[in-house]
Amino acid sequence: MKRRKTACPSCGAPLEFTVGSVVSVCDFCQSAVARTDRKVEDIGKVAELVETSSRLRCGLSGTFNRKSFTVVGRVQYQHPAGGVWDEWYLAFPGGRWGWLAEAQGKTQLMFQRKLSSKVKVPDFDSLEVGGAVKLGASEFSVTERGVATALAAEGDMPWAFRVGAEHRFVDLQGDKDVFATFEYGKSISAYVGKEISLDSLALEGDGWDVIDATVVTAAASLNCPQCGGTLTLHVPDASLRVTCPSCNSLLDADNGKLSYLKTLGKPKKLKLQLPLGTEGKLFGDDYMVIGFLARFAMYAGVSYPWQEYLLYSEKLGFRWLVYNDRHWSFASPASGEAAKNTGAANEIAYDGSSFQIYDRGVATVKHVLGEFYWKVEAGEKVKTADYIAPPRMLSYEWSETGKSSEVTISESVYVQTDEIEAAFGVENLPRSFGVGPIQPPPSFDKRLFITWPALAAVLLLIYLAFGADRWLLYYGLAAVSALPVCILGYLHSFERKRWEDSDYSPYATE
Repeated sequence: MKRRKTACPSCGAPLEFTVGSVVSVCDFCQSAVARTDRKVEDIGKVAELVETSSRLRCGLSGTFNRKSFTVVGRVQYQHPAGGVWDEWYLAFPGGRWGWLAEAQGKTQLMFQRKLSSKVKVPDFDSLEVGGAVKLGASEFSVTERGVATALAAEGDMPWAFRVGAEHRFVDLQGDKDVFATFEYGKSISAYVGKEISLDSLALEGDGWDVIDATVVTAAASLNCPQCGGTLTLHVPDASLRVTCPSCNSLLDADNGKLSYLKTLGKPKKLKLQLPLGTEGKLFGDDYMVIGFLARFAMYAGVSYPWQEYLLYSEKLGFRWLVYNDRHWSFASPASGEAAKNTGAANEIAYDGSSFQIYDRGVATVKHVLGEFYWKVEAGEKVKTADYIAPPRMLSYEWSETGKSSEVTISESVYVQTDEIEAAFGVENLPRSFGVGPIQPPPSFDKRLFITWPALAAVLLLIYLAFGADRWLLYYGLAAVSALPVCILGYLHSFERKRWEDSDYSPYATE
């Protein structure tokens, strides 16, 4: 790969620019150096990179769509809600660049798309989360609008990186897991791509054989800055908030360093169904309970509470168990198809099923225990919308942080209490009563409903053939119909009870 050689204007060390790069970070003095047609310029020192679980390294090579590339640089951004994400730069032949973003366990590869004069990109302030945007012939939905900060960098990058500069962006979701990003700088840039796996890139290079496995950051044992008690960060490279089990302080966990925020009141009569630190195996994957939230929603002056347990898997990252009115559900991030359905209507299509609106409201955090991957605190509020297709639910949460707004979508599936007990080795969990919003209906042998009309037809044939008494026919039909009719009535009652707490019940007019 062609490179332009020069000297670092800060320390004089040799410095090379990849063809097409605009800024390079000096390996010796960590200065960011920008180049123009005539000279190179020292634009300031970069901060130390935050340690993440990324498997990528500068210098690795690979292929994508039969085109070779080299990983030549990286920028770390500070997300407005806390935490960092990595953006890697892949140099392809002919001066073409790829942007590889890693955040919350997902890897997305994008390429810049030139915008013609006919394409009008909306202003940053005019876009709203959930709104629709046209890009060429494709339609996208806005999933996040934010202002991040360029935090640190290494290697080469194809744009004018500046330490501490604001980075205005809008993330968009299209059909078939296609996504796009608008970046608002001196001009507007558009990038389009898809989610990929690193294994699909055929990566190789010095040290790749060693790191060619899921990088697991060891749990960190730290001391509370408020009381000195010992606490454990199970995911130190991703956790942003943690509570001290000794003094009940809420602590900021920025890059594994703890700082005191405030002391939380001790919750009264708060019983955790799954204690923090509980380990188990659910749906074939190992998890540990690392966080707990007590949340509630107000409706007509009445509080409706529920509990959420944050699970961590070294393989899959974060998942949730939701405990609501003695019913359990397992929640994981939904695919891009759900993001495209913004939750604006009373019915949405997802994964081949039709989901009906069940509830809209505002969820408020009441209690916080354990560690979390965002800067959660008691009193935090988000707008919500839940759509159901039992035994599944799609949940939308709209949040705002400063200048940024985002929609988070999760897919939940109903879990029986017995399954929770078996998975996590706990006993005597409260048994469910009533009907849960996504509790599957009781199943009955389908052959019963097949034989029902057959038996009725046989009775009718006997009546016609032998001229039996009409009342005998009526009694016979009543006898063979009693059980199926009772079952159908029970199923109807079951569905009515499912919807009795919803303002969107299809049985409201009955």
